[in-house]
Amino acid sequence: MIIGIGVDVVDIDRFQAQIEGSPRLAERLFSAHERELPLRSLAARYAAKEALIKALGGSDGVSWREIEVPRLAERRAPAYVVTGETARTLAARGVSHTHLSLSHDAGLAVAYAVLEGPGDGGERR
Repeated sequence: MIIGIGVDVVDIDRFQAQIEGSPRLAERLFSAHERELPLRSLAARYAAKEALIKALGGSDGVSWREIEVPRLAERRAPAYVVTGETARTLAARGVSHTHLSLSHDAGLAVAYAVLEGPGDGGERR
């Protein structure tokens, strides 16, 4: 059963200006591992976190640094690693699986998140 769907688009140049204008912002938003990635990848991860929050219907019980999108081996789909209170929030809302798609091109980064829970969601139409 689909619990939520979220999408977010980030203008990479604007994102870069925000990060450069507020150096501690990256520390508040990203894990140490994520902060080692190139800027376009950080922008995609920002979009991923926003997409997850949108799929949940809001940020109550969610901490940005408890949502990580680690760099995986080539040809592996991106995935969320969620810990702490944020993981408990997802579980409380019935989320058993998360799905994530990321892309960056033409100065934009985009993320699409799908949150899934047990059950078939009732009758299909």
